[in-house]
Amino acid sequence: MSRDETTSVPTELPVVPHYGTRTLADLLPSIAHQLGHGGEDRVGIGPGERFVVLLIDGLGTEQLEQVASRAPFLAGALRRGGQVITAAVPSTTVTSLTSLGTGLPPGEHGVAGFTFWLPEEREVVAPLFWESALGPLELQPRETELQRLAASGVAVSSVLPSRFENSVLTVAGLRGGDFVGVAEDADSAQRIEAVAAAATRAPQTLVYAYERELDHCGHAYGWQSEEWLECLIRIDRWASWLRAELPEDVRLIITGDHGMVDVPAENRLLVQDETGLLDGVHRLAGEGRFRQIYLDQGVSAVEVGERWARRLGERAWVRTRDEAVEDGWLGELDPRVAARFGDVLVAMAGNWAVMTREMPGEFGLVGMHGSLTAAEMLVPLLQP
Repeated sequence: MSRDETTSVPTELPVVPHYGTRTLADLLPSIAHQLGHGGEDRVGIGPGERFVVLLIDGLGTEQLEQVASRAPFLAGALRRGGQVITAAVPSTTVTSLTSLGTGLPPGEHGVAGFTFWLPEEREVVAPLFWESALGPLELQPRETELQRLAASGVAVSSVLPSRFENSVLTVAGLRGGDFVGVAEDADSAQRIEAVAAAATRAPQTLVYAYERELDHCGHAYGWQSEEWLECLIRIDRWASWLRAELPEDVRLIITGDHGMVDVPAENRLLVQDETGLLDGVHRLAGEGRFRQIYLDQGVSAVEVGERWARRLGERAWVRTRDEAVEDGWLGELDPRVAARFGDVLVAMAGNWAVMTREMPGEFGLVGMHGSLTAAEMLVPLLQP
């Protein structure tokens, strides 16, 4: 990267969620409305009494469209009345799934990213690898949509690998109803049987099921790899099988939590190699596509943001926290969780990433996500 100062900005516009209308946070409230438990159908789900929500980690609309011929079931559902909604910001699993489970934007639920600063513990935390003394109910105390529906008499179930039952993400963002554990490497038939049984056990049901393999393949090999494509083909066949085994009156809804961008080695910018970029910076968090910058006390977020914007130029959208809220990135910001979000937020454009030696594990990733490009933010909402 050139170290010359620049005032250029990305030519593309960021995809900003419209929380309260067509985002992942609006899916379960829409189902609740169809079940007669308040709210409104914000995403056009349509009537039903039994619902299965299958979340395919890493399934983005743009990726699905580009390999449509190899995933005929999912791509066909997208062509035949499928919709496009947006992930949360940052477009990363822990944030998007907490928005899905709670019906809240990130600025309200406070699960601020793959890693983020937790003022209560004065450390950077990672919800997927939780080591903090703070419990998941303290991390995210707001009632989830699953809890609300279960309390209203809906038979709510989550069909997930057994080891996820007490995970921070499950308890913080997806608690409520019955947990149906399956073996880590459960065969397709066992998972389908568990989902079908949960979906038909009462007059009104909601089942949440999660498929994680596609995201793993994307991180390891890139979404444009043969390995990723083979993974999608397997998931496509499994989803088709699931639909065939569910009774006709069970509504199957399939979506994703984010898309993905493959980042070549030459587009990975190392902050420690950029003179002055870390001046006034206390900690870095987030991930390569969405870096969160926490400042030393008394340091101006505006000045640091301007410095990063000049240095990164067209490679990034840079906002202070206040600017990000004003632009709608996070939804309404609850003062209780405000400091969990960076004083400055750096969302990478194109296929660039900003890396740090503080997080060496990120260097092994081929596919990344977290930013506000269409490739990362747009996810399908399918009703096959």
